[in-house]
Amino acid sequence: MRAIATIAGKELRGLFYAPSAWVVLGVIEFILGYLFLIQLDYYLQNQSRIAAIPDAPGVTQIVVTGLLGSAGVILMMVVPVLTMRSFSEERRAQTLTLLISAPVTQIEIVLGKYLGVVLFLALVLGLLLLMPLSLLLGGQLDPGLLAANILGLLLLLASFAALGIYVSAVTDQPVIAAVGTFGALLILWLIDWAGETGGDGARGVLGHLSTLRHYENLLQGLVDTQDLAYFGLFVVLFLALTVRRLDARRLAT
Repeated sequence: MRAIATIAGKELRGLFYAPSAWVVLGVIEFILGYLFLIQLDYYLQNQSRIAAIPDAPGVTQIVVTGLLGSAGVILMMVVPVLTMRSFSEERRAQTLTLLISAPVTQIEIVLGKYLGVVLFLALVLGLLLLMPLSLLLGGQLDPGLLAANILGLLLLLASFAALGIYVSAVTDQPVIAAVGTFGALLILWLIDWAGETGGDGARGVLGHLSTLRHYENLLQGLVDTQDLAYFGLFVVLFLALTVRRLDARRLAT
C-alpha cells in the first residue's frame, strides 16, 4: 500500500506541476460553468410552464443531470490528455525499465499511476459539484438523483482513466496514446447508436458494451447492479491488461 500511495502521489504531483493540467482544469471549469448557467437560465425562464406538466421534472433533473451529462462528454476528450504520459513518457525517457525493475510489483505500479489520475479527476468532479450544490442556497435538490448522478460520473471517469492508462502502456508516443484513447472511448460511447440500426440481438450486445447506455441509466437515477458491474469489470479488465503489458516488457528486458 505504501508503494501504491508513493507512486500515486508522484503521478498526482506530476499532473499539477504540468502547466497543461492547470490549463485543462481551468478550461473545463469555465465550459461547465457556462453550461450550468445556461441550464439554470432555461429552468428559471420555463419554471411556471414546467410546473404545469404532470410529474414535472425538478431542478435536479433539468439542471444537474443536464450538467453532468455534458460533463461526461467533455471529460471524455480531456482524460486522454491526462493519461497519455502515464507510461508512454516513461518509455520515451527510458525510465520505465528502472521503474519495473524497482522492488515493487507491476500491480502496485499500475494501481499507483491509476490512482494518481483518478485523484486528479476526483478534484475536477469536486469543483464541478460546487455548481449544483450552490442551488441549495435558494431551493432543494433531489438527494437520491444527485447521488446517482455523482456516482455515475465518478464511475465513468474511473473507466476512462483505466482505458487511458492501458493505451499509454502500449505506445511510446504520448500523442498517439491520447488519440488512441479518445478513439476507443468514442467508439464505446457511440456503439449504442450503431446498435439501433441492427436487429434485436445486435442492439442488446452493443447496448451492454456502451458506456453511454450505462451512464444514462445512472443519470436517470437508476442504480442497477448491471451498470455497477459493467464499470467495475471495465476498470479491472484494462488495469489487468496494463499489468500484463508491463510483465511482457519486463520479461523482454
